[in-house]
Amino acid sequence: MAKGYLAFVLHAHLPYIRHPEDEFFMEERWLYEAITETYIPLIQGFDRLIAENIPFKLTLSVSPPLVCMLNDSLLQQRYVNHLKRMLELAEKEIHRTKDTEYHDTAKMYRQRLQESYDIFCHRYNCNLNHAFKKFQDMGRVELITCGGTHGYMPFMQKEESIYAQVENAVNNHRRTFGKNPNGIWIPECAYKEGVDRVLKELGIKFFFTDTHGVLYADRRPRYGIYAPIFCRSGVAAFARDIESSKQVWSANEGYPGDVDYREYYRDIGFDTDEEYIWEYIHPDGIRQNTGFKYHRITGDVDLSEKAPYVPEWAEQKVQQHTGNFIFNREKQIEHLSSLMDRKPIIVAPYDAELFGHWWYEGPRFLEVLFKKINDNPNKIVELITPMDYLNEYPCNQVATPCESSWGNNGYHYVWLCKENDWIYRHIHEATERMVELANNYPHTYGVQSRALNQAGRELMLAQASDWAFIMYTGTTVEYAVRRTKTHLHNFLRLYDMIRENRIDEGWLSNLEYKNNIFPEMDYRSFRSRETAQNAAV
Repeated sequence: MAKGYLAFVLHAHLPYIRHPEDEFFMEERWLYEAITETYIPLIQGFDRLIAENIPFKLTLSVSPPLVCMLNDSLLQQRYVNHLKRMLELAEKEIHRTKDTEYHDTAKMYRQRLQESYDIFCHRYNCNLNHAFKKFQDMGRVELITCGGTHGYMPFMQKEESIYAQVENAVNNHRRTFGKNPNGIWIPECAYKEGVDRVLKELGIKFFFTDTHGVLYADRRPRYGIYAPIFCRSGVAAFARDIESSKQVWSANEGYPGDVDYREYYRDIGFDTDEEYIWEYIHPDGIRQNTGFKYHRITGDVDLSEKAPYVPEWAEQKVQQHTGNFIFNREKQIEHLSSLMDRKPIIVAPYDAELFGHWWYEGPRFLEVLFKKINDNPNKIVELITPMDYLNEYPCNQVATPCESSWGNNGYHYVWLCKENDWIYRHIHEATERMVELANNYPHTYGVQSRALNQAGRELMLAQASDWAFIMYTGTTVEYAVRRTKTHLHNFLRLYDMIRENRIDEGWLSNLEYKNNIFPEMDYRSFRSRETAQNAAV
């Protein structure tokens, strides 16, 4: 019998990006890369584990923006078109790399792209949510939700916004996966006191914080971070384990930085002649990643000096690193179990896109790891989900986590700094007006109801933490600023139209088509808590 548990938690999220007006919109490609490099390889690995009857357990947070994009027929068809272009490029690469040391890697890419096409188009009918639901229904993966548009909850001055974010997330999850989620990945693991009361009201049983969120709770946690605590609402908080996390996510200290793993920053989208690659990058000639990367990390050398990638060497390192990871977890659990009167749980949460997109070998790492844990005769470590742990240990210490996030330095600076602080006064004002609308129009129908629902969508899209994060990192800042301002502008125009009873139905229809997140949206989620409680009575 195992002495302790390991809970892998993957957070799959991308900002909601959908541009019907432009098939080659640059930021829309983020979705296609994540599908090809992360989601499909993970699904392949899970399918192989099931075929081999390996009883793995995993928790997967699929954010509502990602759920809605994967459900969207326009984006599904665009991804198929993208795959066809990449398969065409793969054939050209087979020919270009002939008689070079890159030829075997080119053939590997062609095979993987063909597998991606077959899995996406044929096995799961162009909708990967079907795969996630299958794993859920088989009891292998516990699917949980996230904030509706990944809004940063500590900066939501009105509880109505937090409620609307969570309620729409729960409704979207139930509509897609057939059941209410037990847990939630609160965006950026950003907790403030009171968030858990909203989670409780909407049926959520657990969430995650960074390590210090539990360690610095208002009462010292008896088991540290190796057991959950209950907030006073009764919702459980699980904390991230530092040791296991760094071994996987850290490019400097962790496995992904190994010299034999694939180098992310060398891609033929930048390395080859424009005449050769122009059909597969942006039509305006802007260089883009294609996924065809032929070099390994090599070491601390210039990108131009990176050595060729050797898949067989990378596979050897996967075998070594999975063995090392298990060894470390066994030693960790043996030590912890000697100090605790219950089995410890090590919570290892990561962005899903680390596996495959940033760390090419990541999905294979998980697959091999789960097999080795199952085959290990010692059985010191067992995979578990947070809900299963709560079922085994229903009594837990009561304490309030400290305000925190998993961003740089552990608190709020990433999302409130000189690069992005200007957005919040506008979002707060828009929120006040949305609550006003929800309170003043309790019973609507037709175009008025549609306008109110779209106002809710526009506000929630403006609240997405992704835009503030991009402004902080300085990557596609112009796009993030434009998205924030556009959604706020759309909201304010809808607000005026609704108040003045002069709704432009043509403009509204176009907005509904373009920003069509949350088909089940109900603007009444934004009613003041007092109004909502009176309506319930």
